[in-house]
Amino acid sequence: MRRRHILPKALVVGLVAGVVASAFRLALAWAESLRNAQLGGLHGWQSFAAWTFLGALAGGLGLWMVRRLAPEAAGSGIPRLQAVLLGKAKLNWKRLLPVKFIAGVIGIGGGLTLGREGPTVQMGGASGLMVADWFRVKAGGGERKALISAGAGAGLAAAFNSPLAGMIFVLEELQGNFTPVVFVAAFLASTSSDVVSRLLVGDKPVFHLEAMPVMSVNELPLALLLGLLAGLLGVVFNKCLLGSLDGFDRLTRSKWLGGAVAGFVAGIAGWYMPHLSGGGGTLADQAIAGEIAVGILPLLLLARFVLTMTCYGCGTAGGIFAPLLVLGALGGLLFGHGIAHLSPPWMPNPESFAVLGMGALFTAIVRAPLTGIVLMVEMTGKYDFMLPLLASCLAAYGVAEWLGSAPIYDALRQRSHQKDGGPID
Repeated sequence: MRRRHILPKALVVGLVAGVVASAFRLALAWAESLRNAQLGGLHGWQSFAAWTFLGALAGGLGLWMVRRLAPEAAGSGIPRLQAVLLGKAKLNWKRLLPVKFIAGVIGIGGGLTLGREGPTVQMGGASGLMVADWFRVKAGGGERKALISAGAGAGLAAAFNSPLAGMIFVLEELQGNFTPVVFVAAFLASTSSDVVSRLLVGDKPVFHLEAMPVMSVNELPLALLLGLLAGLLGVVFNKCLLGSLDGFDRLTRSKWLGGAVAGFVAGIAGWYMPHLSGGGGTLADQAIAGEIAVGILPLLLLARFVLTMTCYGCGTAGGIFAPLLVLGALGGLLFGHGIAHLSPPWMPNPESFAVLGMGALFTAIVRAPLTGIVLMVEMTGKYDFMLPLLASCLAAYGVAEWLGSAPIYDALRQRSHQKDGGPID
């Protein structure tokens, strides 16, 4: 009976979350294209001044909006959703939705190296809470939490055109267990949200790999090796990200200065290479297509890593999904070319390891291997990658677990709890 009762509500959650996520994607695409069009025609010191000023302005304004109007909109928002589902935090969707949307467009569209996916997940969860209020669902009940979880999964589904990954993310990361009510709600909301997103934004996979050949079984040992390296990098990523947040907290309590500094740094990087700033989707596309010169890969990997730490550490609205996927793509491509240089017969197609790098690094950082595997399959449309993804993701998971590194969202939630000295409200 409960499952039948929640069906229409979950459907509405998916439709609302799909519209919000699609609007966010389109707004970000418009903001980034406008930024590149306006600044691309400038040269010399005028170009440098424009890039850095715009970055500082966007970062400062985005951070000010978050800290002044809705502190719960900081970062990706996924740890906040987890705290809400655990009963340790509250969520004001009326305040969160507009602030997260506008601050995210300003910051990411202005060039901060952050992703749209985390904010989309949090806005999806807030949409689930909004629909629960519309239907007057009783506060504190399991149905209310199920709708929040379903909205979060719907947000991820719309962000990546990945309904299965959205559903699995709810069960594996947000809930941590399987219940029929949550499964049905997440399944229906993710599916309906994905349909809305495909109608409004487009129905092609995020990455296009039609010409990429199938990986052979002989390459599985290399997939395992890449997973081991990704596990190490994931542990370093998590420690550096937490350290960056602590560093910004120690340096300034200003409501805008940290964001301005991060935006200024991102503006400098964008002036030298526009694809370094922003979400990095173009850079990941180039890595998978093998269009990046091997000699510049280490510099790109280091630059994106530093920019991600800087931009997320300042505390403005933005996620780490897209930045970590870009790092995984660059690292995987570098690994593939390295093996190809040492032993060409072992590596006929180095670009395929960019896909494995994304899934493995996601698994090491987030510690959600099933979500990582399904996400990469749906984002690429290549089900032939399933077996090597299993190998690399599980190797990355094992290394991160063996080294005792906490999953990033758990670590961020625990940090917020310790910083506030009590429940997050």
